[in-house]
Amino acid sequence: MFPIASLLPPLPRLKIVDVGAMNLGAGSLSYADLLKAMPCDVIGFEPVQVEFAKLTRDKKENELYLPYFIGDGSERTFYECNFSMTSSLFEPNTPLLAKFQSLEEAVRVVKTYPVETRRLDDIPEVKATDLLKLDIQGAELLALRGGERMLGDVLAIETEVEFVELYKGQPLFPEIDSYLRGRDFQLHKMSSVGRAFKPLVVHNNPNASMSQWLWGDAIYVRDFMKFDKLAPAALLKLACILHENYRSFDLAAVALESYDRRTGTQLQRDYLTRLVTYRR
Repeated sequence: MFPIASLLPPLPRLKIVDVGAMNLGAGSLSYADLLKAMPCDVIGFEPVQVEFAKLTRDKKENELYLPYFIGDGSERTFYECNFSMTSSLFEPNTPLLAKFQSLEEAVRVVKTYPVETRRLDDIPEVKATDLLKLDIQGAELLALRGGERMLGDVLAIETEVEFVELYKGQPLFPEIDSYLRGRDFQLHKMSSVGRAFKPLVVHNNPNASMSQWLWGDAIYVRDFMKFDKLAPAALLKLACILHENYRSFDLAAVALESYDRRTGTQLQRDYLTRLVTYRR
């Protein structure tokens, strides 16, 4: 796809805040396309020490990583698991996990320890965030509640959500959705991941999905009915995020339409023309 920045006036650098920033391997970074297309700064949080060490070792000039447990500022217990990616501020719900193929085996607690969580609102580095990504195994709502002020600047949110209680007492998708809708965000799109109930194995692949949704990634954007309330620069940044990261060309065009009304430009026309030409 053509770079949308080629049609736009110069923009300030985008700021991405990544809560749960561990490196899961090649191709796993959800905002990789945005990093390639636009000048971006990344502020990442990763409390598991071995994963934090990897990030700091390999970080680029535009990246900053901090070893904070992001939450609501309370003292909690951290459940470190045999696979770092499944560690959480919530205790794994082993009886539920054990009903599905290849889940309980990957979410086994190896140690627990008390931690003090940090609120995003208390961390100066996250001021003026454009894209917020959350993947902290059930603690996403804690992080959102601890960052209510910083959400006022955020244009798009990519958050992991769960549809069943993989971790004991964790907030589920309806609670996250209600919280964000109450703060002028709209659910834009979603992916889902599942597993087969035991003993069924699908195509000899224990990680294959069947019918039960377990978790997914939900993309939220500023309420498109209130785009005209966003600053012109914010509308351009949002168009970039939507175009480059999520291939949401239609909503990117809506953001440009709002920008044109504010500035008297014709960026939406140029963008739509380029889209039609490119797809031919």
